[in-house]
Amino acid sequence: MGKRIHQLKIDFHVTPEIKRYVYVYIIEGEFCYLIDSGVDGAEEIIANFLKSIGRKLTDVKCIFLTHAHPDHIGSAAKIREMTGCKIYASAGESRWIRDIDLQFAERPIPNFYTLVNESVTVDEILKDGDCIKLEDGLTIEAVGTPGHSCDELSYLLPEESCIFTGDAIPVRGDIPIWIQRDDNRKSLEKLKEIKGADIFYPAWDETYDREQAMDKIEDAMMLMDEIQQNVDRCKGIAESLDEMVVQVCNEMKTPHFLKNPLFRRTIESFL
Repeated sequence: MGKRIHQLKIDFHVTPEIKRYVYVYIIEGEFCYLIDSGVDGAEEIIANFLKSIGRKLTDVKCIFLTHAHPDHIGSAAKIREMTGCKIYASAGESRWIRDIDLQFAERPIPNFYTLVNESVTVDEILKDGDCIKLEDGLTIEAVGTPGHSCDELSYLLPEESCIFTGDAIPVRGDIPIWIQRDDNRKSLEKLKEIKGADIFYPAWDETYDREQAMDKIEDAMMLMDEIQQNVDRCKGIAESLDEMVVQVCNEMKTPHFLKNPLFRRTIESFL
């Protein structure tokens, strides 16, 4: 891991039975910059870590949000209130960041208002290819990687030869959450061809070197193919979407996917 990149694991529960985690990243230069903010309450974990390396929360000047899901934006409002930092996100994601009630209405998940309990203003909208100079020797570039969410961004840090990929690369064995199959495949292809990134920092797995990242991307594409094959196989059998979800989980021997209602949306994206 580059000396200026710090990875923080934030644990949380979607339900009492479903424990999850998300990784937040701190880019350290003259000031500090966050990639995502974690769930509500993560500001304390971030503040304590910064103190442990001789920094303070008020050193945080920007938060770059990969997408609007609660585990990525949950403490953004509190960190902004405590630091006055700027918040960056894409246009498609900002509507859910600026209005969490709208997000819950359109994407209700268990424990939503525990994971994120406050909307926050997005100061600057980014799109694919936009570059922001953070300070001398630190530049960040937005890379459009939709599919897991409607307008997710990854962030390339050329000076450290790394990219922060949010939830764009699914992890085998975990529940694949996609809203648009074709967008996700294009995003995986884009990450596979990305230049200037030797280290990949995902939000829901450990750090990858480039070779490991290529293997993860290939495996993600194979997983997409497996889901598509099983969806196609079940089309003439299942009488409803809910029944198809059950049958696909049975075929793939992944009954634990049924515990997460968002897998239903994944299957729908393959129809």
